[in-house]
Amino acid sequence: MDNLIDHPVILTVFAVVILAMLLLDLGVFKKDPHTISNREALIASIVWISLAMGFSAVIYHYMGVEKFAQFQSAYWIEKALSVDNLFVFIMVFGFFNVQRELHHKVLFWGILGALVFRAIFIFTGVELINMTYLPEMHIFGYLVKINVILSIFGFFLIYAGIKSWFSEHDEGDKDFTKSPGARLVHRFFPVSENYDGGKFFTVENGVKMATPLLVVVAVIEFTDLIFAVDSIPAIFAIAPNDPFILYTSNIFAILGLRALYFLLANFMHMFSRLKYGLALILAFIGVKMIIAPFYHISSPVSLLIVGTVLALSVLTSLFFPVKD
Repeated sequence: MDNLIDHPVILTVFAVVILAMLLLDLGVFKKDPHTISNREALIASIVWISLAMGFSAVIYHYMGVEKFAQFQSAYWIEKALSVDNLFVFIMVFGFFNVQRELHHKVLFWGILGALVFRAIFIFTGVELINMTYLPEMHIFGYLVKINVILSIFGFFLIYAGIKSWFSEHDEGDKDFTKSPGARLVHRFFPVSENYDGGKFFTVENGVKMATPLLVVVAVIEFTDLIFAVDSIPAIFAIAPNDPFILYTSNIFAILGLRALYFLLANFMHMFSRLKYGLALILAFIGVKMIIAPFYHISSPVSLLIVGTVLALSVLTSLFFPVKD
C-alpha cells in the first residue's frame, strides 16, 4: 500500500509548514501576552484550516483520492473531538482563575506536549496493530484476518459513543488540584499561591517556587492524554497501517486548537449539540473497526458520513440550542 513515508516531498512540505508556523507563533506573533480577540482567533483558525486543506491537496496530487480521504477523515474526527474537549479547558482556566491574556501561552505549551505524546501513541499503536493480527480463519463463510487491537478499539469506541450520548459536562464542580498533572508539580516543586505574570517559576522569600501557571500547563497536558484515549483509537480506523497520514492530520488539527479555543469560549451555543454528533461518529467508527475483516467501508464513504454528521450536529446546535 502506498505510504506517506515513501513521498519525501510531502513530508518536507509538512515539516517546513509546521516548523515555520510554530516559529512565527512563538517568536513573532505572541511576544507580549494579550487577550486574543474574536477577529484574531477567526483569522488564525482560517489560516490553520487552509494550511490543512492545502496539505491535503498535496496528498491528493501525489497519492490519490484514497489517501486524501483518509487525511480528511482523520483531520475532521480529531478536530471535532478536540472541540468537545475544549469545554474542559475552559473550566480548567476558570478553576485556576487564569488571566485571559495568559490562556494562549498555556495552550501553546500544552499543544507542544501534545505533538510529542501523539507521535508516541500513533507510531507505537501502528506497530502494535501490525503485531496483533490473528491467523486467517473462516467465520460466517468469510476468510478473514482479525486484528485483536483494532477489535478491542472498536468495542471501546462503541462504548465511548454510548457514554458520550448520555453524559453531561459535569466538570464544573471538579477539583482540578487533585488531577495527576497538579499532583506531579506539587510533588517536585513548592507551589506559590500567586501568579507572576507569564512566568512558570518565581522567587518568594529567597525560595524558588513554581507558579500556578505551571500547574495549569500540567493539568492541560494530562487532560489531553485522557482525551487521546478516545481520539487516537478513532483515527486508527481510518488508516491503521499509515502512521504518517494519522500523525500529519492529527498535528494540523491540534495546532489549530488555540485559535478555536478563543472562538469557542465566546460561541459555545454553536456546539451545544455537538456531543450527540460525536457519539454517533465514535459508534460508527467502532462498528467500522469490528466489521472491517468482513466488509470494508472506503475512506471516501467514511469521510462523507463523518462530515454529514458533524454538519448536522452544528446546524442542530444553531437552530435548537441547549438553553442552559
